[in-house]
Amino acid sequence: MASQDRIPSELRDTASSAQLYSFHRSLKGPPTGTFRSPAAKDLACLLELDPNVIAWIAAAPVLQAGAGEHAPDFDVLHADGVRWLLDAPDRAPVASITALEAAARAARYQYRPVTKAEVYDGFRLRNARDLLRYCGHNVPLGDRVRILAALDENGSLALADCLGIVRETHAVAAVASLILQGLLEVELDDALIGPETQVRRIRN
Repeated sequence: MASQDRIPSELRDTASSAQLYSFHRSLKGPPTGTFRSPAAKDLACLLELDPNVIAWIAAAPVLQAGAGEHAPDFDVLHADGVRWLLDAPDRAPVASITALEAAARAARYQYRPVTKAEVYDGFRLRNARDLLRYCGHNVPLGDRVRILAALDENGSLALADCLGIVRETHAVAAVASLILQGLLEVELDDALIGPETQVRRIRN
């Protein structure tokens, strides 16, 4: 999990206030976020659930490419230290992808446009939206210990079984929050999260 104090200052300081679409509370991005379009907001949901993403911001350096300027939708820091400039699938760049890639490299970034299929195919976005409703929920120590201990003992448990362990707070919110915090994991791509979804512990 990436907390706000782990987001590089240069990412925080370039936040734009001119974007239009509001966002939930974030774990890896700014405390509150707004976005150029619904597609950009959807991509932000996926960035929040991507284990390779440490931090993101919905503002990016302007690239000089060809005869025009282009400000990508996102500036993203990956766990390997690479900074990526990403565009949501509805974005129409002012120059060719090749020119934008070259401009990004000159600024010590990597650039790529995210495809529509990456955002909207499968179940990941719908599952991400469901989980992110519980972003910021505080899980009491007792519930956290009970869930982690049960997973240590069993290896994995169905979501319904994990919910039955929770005693001190809202059960779905507790499990979802632990997933968002990077303590638990579930499969996000194969189906919508349901009672039979297997929950596993992540050991960092």
